[in-house]
Amino acid sequence: MKTDNTYANLLRLIQEEGSYRKDRTGVGTMSVFSEHVTFDLREGFPILLGKSVHWKSVVGELLWFISGDTRVKTLQDMGVTIWNEWALEDGTIGPGYGSCWRSWETKDGKFIDQLGDVIEQIKTNPTSRRLVVNSWNVGELDNMALPPCHMFFQFYVSNGWIDLQMYQRSADSFLGVPFNISSYALLLSMVAQVTGLKPRKLHMTFGDLHIYSNHEDAVEEYLGRVESRTSITKPPSLKLNPDIKSIDDFTVDDIQLDNYNPMPRIKAPVAV
Repeated sequence: MKTDNTYANLLRLIQEEGSYRKDRTGVGTMSVFSEHVTFDLREGFPILLGKSVHWKSVVGELLWFISGDTRVKTLQDMGVTIWNEWALEDGTIGPGYGSCWRSWETKDGKFIDQLGDVIEQIKTNPTSRRLVVNSWNVGELDNMALPPCHMFFQFYVSNGWIDLQMYQRSADSFLGVPFNISSYALLLSMVAQVTGLKPRKLHMTFGDLHIYSNHEDAVEEYLGRVESRTSITKPPSLKLNPDIKSIDDFTVDDIQLDNYNPMPRIKAPVAV
């Protein structure tokens, strides 16, 4: 329950110190600014146990990002529907996330594979301070279905270990953050394997961290579960196919989460 305790503390912080803010969706939020949490992957894979996180969607979306694909149908074909509400008329999410990670277009018409380049740098120049992947393409924001919430991430290599820090400008604490925790922990684990390193710590820094007004009852239900749960549950463990040596070769079948026995899902409406 260590991941749950860290996450629950974020929710309590918003409840106790947050201020009411109007927002783009019209729902309204309670919000705090500039918070930071760390998850140590040596203690088990960070995923919530107090409510179910849809692991299939975590894996599917991350593989979609890594592939550079932006077509929503690709996700739908995997049984993942989390981007349905944001699909543009052409069926894509525009030049966001996967496009930025794998094919950032420059002004002279060339394309930069940020993720591929960073992985190569981890292998050849691991102490570089430029191991950064950026999704905040200012010139393309108006063409994206949704400007990236998790904007950029950076790797840090030390003595055979690799850490990852990500920055999230806008964080839906109840629906989005649990998903982001597990997604970036999975990304760290995958990059660690293909670079011959061991995953250590995931650091997450949030800009506007908020609870939507129509999520308050769901938050209370979750916090009640965490506070009343007295049994010690062994954290789940991630297993990656050890034969995979390239980030582009991972498939759904190469990624397995063992001993994941969460409490039931808590439904809450998505603010679009």
